[in-house]
Amino acid sequence: MSTSRLPDHEQRALDEMERALSRDRRLERRLRTFRPGRRPDLARLVAYRPRLLTVAFLLLVSIGLMVAGIVTSEPAVIWAFAGVWPAALFASFRQLCRLTEG
Repeated sequence: MSTSRLPDHEQRALDEMERALSRDRRLERRLRTFRPGRRPDLARLVAYRPRLLTVAFLLLVSIGLMVAGIVTSEPAVIWAFAGVWPAALFASFRQLCRLTEG
């Protein structure tokens, strides 16, 4: 790939960098599989199976934030609770589904 705008020594340096990058197999694979703007994979979200300790931690954090939000009425604490609570509910629901499956 030649661009006529670059001097010869800069073009040689650029060609050497391109050759070095093209030898990197891991970089090639990542560039090949990279798709910008992909939507989230819903199948992966549905297959999420949280561990019991994760669910317990999320519930404890959300209860702690709820109590702190009630006591202090700080908007940051209330927003933090609003962010953690849906994740805790979803993880709890998935854990209950997992326990009742079989």
